[in-house]
Amino acid sequence: MTAQTIFRTLLDRPNIISSKYQAKQLHAQILKLEPASPTHLSRLISIYSNFNLLHDSLLLFNTLHSPPVLAYKSIIRCYVANGLLVQSVALFLQMRASGKQPDHHVFPSLLKSCALLSDLKLGESIHGCIIRLGMDFDLYTCNALMNMYGKLQKVIEPALDQNGSLNQARYILPKTNANNTILNQCYRKRNCSYMAEVDRRGSMMDSVKKVFEMMLERDVVSWNTVIAGNAENGKYEEALMLVREMGNDNLKPDSFTLSSVLPIFTEYVDLHKGKEIHAYVIRHGFDNDVFIGSSLVGMYAKCARVEDALQVFNILPQRDSISWNSIIAGCVQNGLFDEGLRFFHQMLKAKVKPVPVSFSSIMPACANLMALHLGKQLHGFIIRGGYDDNIFVSSSLVDMYAKCGYIKVARWIFDRMDVHDMVSWTAIIMGYALHGQACHAISLFEQMEMQGVRPNYVAFVAVLTACSHAGMMNAAWRYFNSMTQNYGIVPGLEHYACMADLLGRAGKLDEAFELISSMHKPAGSIWLSLLSACRVHKNVDLAEKVANKIFEVDPENNGAYILLSNIYAAAQRWKDVAKLQYLMRNKGIKKTPAFSWIEVKNKTPVFVSGDKSHP
Repeated sequence: MTAQTIFRTLLDRPNIISSKYQAKQLHAQILKLEPASPTHLSRLISIYSNFNLLHDSLLLFNTLHSPPVLAYKSIIRCYVANGLLVQSVALFLQMRASGKQPDHHVFPSLLKSCALLSDLKLGESIHGCIIRLGMDFDLYTCNALMNMYGKLQKVIEPALDQNGSLNQARYILPKTNANNTILNQCYRKRNCSYMAEVDRRGSMMDSVKKVFEMMLERDVVSWNTVIAGNAENGKYEEALMLVREMGNDNLKPDSFTLSSVLPIFTEYVDLHKGKEIHAYVIRHGFDNDVFIGSSLVGMYAKCARVEDALQVFNILPQRDSISWNSIIAGCVQNGLFDEGLRFFHQMLKAKVKPVPVSFSSIMPACANLMALHLGKQLHGFIIRGGYDDNIFVSSSLVDMYAKCGYIKVARWIFDRMDVHDMVSWTAIIMGYALHGQACHAISLFEQMEMQGVRPNYVAFVAVLTACSHAGMMNAAWRYFNSMTQNYGIVPGLEHYACMADLLGRAGKLDEAFELISSMHKPAGSIWLSLLSACRVHKNVDLAEKVANKIFEVDPENNGAYILLSNIYAAAQRWKDVAKLQYLMRNKGIKKTPAFSWIEVKNKTPVFVSGDKSHP
C-alpha cells in the first residue's frame, strides 16, 4: 500500500486519528506528497476541529477559495466548542450567502449556539430554515431542536435583546448586499405555522412536544431531551409519563434519564420514589456513574436525609465538582454548616477547582456561623479566581457580609454588581432589615419594583422583617395585603410571623391572636412569638390561651413551658409555677441551654451559659 493510499484512508476515516500530534503529522505528510485538494483540506479541518484546534482549522479554512459544506460545518462546530457563539452564527450566514446548502450536520451546533445565546428569535429563524430545507425529520437535528426549546423555556431575561445575536452578526459579516439579504431573510423565517403558535402560547415546551411527535425515528437522546426539558421546566407529571412511554418504546432509561428524573422526586419530597430509582440504579450498574451519584446526593439532601446523601457520596469511585458541590450544598441547606466547610476544604485538598456554585453554596455557612474570617478568605479566593463578577457569587457575598455585621461592605458589593436579580435584591434588603435600617430596606424594595423585578416570597419576608423591627405598622399591612392583591403570592408562616411579631411589639396582642388563628395550620413557633409578647406586656390570661395552642401542636415545646413559667413568676403565681415545673419533670422536659458564637482570633468557639472550658 502506497503512502498516498494510506493518507487517503486516514482522511476518509478520521476517527483513526487519536491525537493532535497525529493530526499535524498527517497534515505535514500530505503537504510533502502533493498539493492538497479542497476536499482533503476540508477533511483536515474536520480532524482539527475534532481536537478543538480552532487556530489551525481557521488557517486552513482561509486558504479555501470556496469552502465546501464540510469545512463550514467543522469551523461552526469549533466556534461553538470555544464559546464563540456569535461567530458561529455569522459563519452560517456567510455560508448561506455563498450559496452553499447546509446539511444535517450543520444545524445541531448552530442550535446549540441559539440556546447558549438565549436567543429565541434566532432559534426560530434557524428552525424555519430547517423546515424549508426538509431536514425537520432528521434525528440529530430534531434532538438539537428539542434541546434548544427546552433550554429557552427557562430563560426569563435573555442576555441579549431580541435581535441581539443577529445584530452582532451584522458587525462581524462584511457589509455586502448578499449578507444583508440573508440576515433579513433570517428575521422573516419565524413566520412558519407552529412557530406562530409558540408565540401565542408563550411556551417553548409546546415546540419541543411538536418536534418530538413529528419525529419518524427516536433514540435514547430524543427521549432524554424531551424528558429533561419537561423536568427542568416543572412539568413533572409529563416527564414521568414520558419515562413510562420510553419503556413501551423498547428503550431503557440510561444515566442521563435517571439524573433528569431524580430532581422531580426531590421537588415532590417523595423519598420513597427516589429510593426506587436508587434501587434501579444499583440493579442496572449505574451506581458508579458520578453524574447519577451527584443527583442521588442532591435528592437525599433535599429530602433532609443527609446521612443517606453522605453514604452515597462516600462510595462514589470518582468525585467531580458536581458531586462535591452537591454534598456541600446538602450539608449547608440542612444546617450542618461545619460539615459543609469541612467538605469544602476536602474538595480543595482533592485538587478539585471550585466553580461559582461552590462559593454560592458554602458562603451561607460562613454567614450563619458568623465566621467573618472564613468569609473574607473565600472572598479573596473568589477575586483571585475571577468569579467576583458572577451574580450568584456576588449575591452570596452580600448576604454573608450583611449577616456578619458589615452592612456597608455588603452595600458596596451590591452597588458594584452590573445586574441585580431577585436574590441580590433580597439579600441587601434583608441585610438592612436585620440591621434595623428599615428606611433603607423599604427604599431598596421600592427601587426593585420600579426596575421591574417582581418581588417573590422571600423578598416580602425581608421587607416585612424591616417593618417589624422598625414598628412600621401601616407599611407592613400595605405590603402584607399587596402580596395577594398585586402579586398573587399566598402569605406563608414567615409573613404571618413578621406581622404577629410587629403586632406583639406594639401591644396589639388580641389582633395578633386573631391573625394567627386565621392561618390554616399555625405552627408552634409563631404562637411562641406571641407568648413572648404576652410576657413583655404582662398579659397572663392571653398567655395561657396561647400556651394551650402551642401544646396542641407541640406538647413537648420546652420554650413554651419556660416562658409560661416566667410569666406566672412575674405575676407572683407561685402555685402555677410549681405545677408547671412538676409537669415538666413528669414529661422529662428540660431547658435547653442557650449558646453563643463569638469570633476570637479568627476562631468561632461556642459559649454556653456557665461554660468554663474557654480561657
